[in-house]
Amino acid sequence: MQRALTILLALALDLAFGDPPNRFHPVVLMGRWLSWGRRLAPQQHRFWFGAGWIVAGLALFTLPWLKRATSNEQLTMNNEQLTMNNPPTLQPSILPSFHPSLLPSLLLKPIFAYRNLRRSVNEVAEALAADNLPEARRLLSWHLVSRDTSELTAEEVAGAAIESLAENLTDSLAAPLLAYAIGGLPAAWGYRFVNTADAMWGYRTAEFEALGKFAARLDDALNWLPARLTGWLLVAAAALSGADARRAARVMLGQHTRTASPNAGWTMSAMAGALNITLTKRGVYELSGGPDPVQVATIRRAIRLADRCVGLTAGLCLAIAARRRGSI
Repeated sequence: MQRALTILLALALDLAFGDPPNRFHPVVLMGRWLSWGRRLAPQQHRFWFGAGWIVAGLALFTLPWLKRATSNEQLTMNNEQLTMNNPPTLQPSILPSFHPSLLPSLLLKPIFAYRNLRRSVNEVAEALAADNLPEARRLLSWHLVSRDTSELTAEEVAGAAIESLAENLTDSLAAPLLAYAIGGLPAAWGYRFVNTADAMWGYRTAEFEALGKFAARLDDALNWLPARLTGWLLVAAAALSGADARRAARVMLGQHTRTASPNAGWTMSAMAGALNITLTKRGVYELSGGPDPVQVATIRRAIRLADRCVGLTAGLCLAIAARRRGSI
């Protein structure tokens, strides 16, 4: 139950406060490690250097929590044995005790994010609602996508915001929470490091094709199960929202392979089907979920659908965590 309580507290922190300032954010430290590796990477044997740098980073960002988890497990076992041999005497307490889940929750919170994602998508919707397409393009590029947005139409901007929302339900929420529920802080921090490495190095360019291939493939492997689970949770969320869950499932099963990523297509196609819209990235893919126009109202519906999916994801992670032993 300790991990389940940690997830609850971390979710409450996220919904109340969002992400911590950059100077305190572990992803910034991960980014510095990866930037250092990029500068040191040789011209030859870049794949092996990249793989070694990722493995070293995994050790750097997970071993401290792995050691702490092992120590806590041993301490818990010793305390249980001591309690069995010497039953405690109940005494009144004047001051409230500091709950041990608070620190793990503070350490888990920066590894996932939903409030900031939701706010970024909503800001794009607000700019479109004000007929400020240049600002909507800027916000989309600044917060949500890495592609060039300068020539996108209003419908393409709205579609890209919905795509990013759907894809990040896996990367930013479901995958790190599932990792924590199953493996504690070492697994959650390890996932976030690999995902950050893929975001920074996972490009098919002359510089990163070899250097980032190991990170990209490892990220694909870690997201394989979370992406599929999140896709089905979106289908369930569609049913709870009164949307067409059958169409969402049909589009997801039939079109999830259209994206270059083996994982992103699951949630994006499920979202397209649930909203009865077509999500398109010029010259790359088209997820044909229906003929409805993609506009501001569609973004609002996507956010409501994502909210329900987040609730279902939290419930699944809490159920898994409740059955796992360990405090961090």
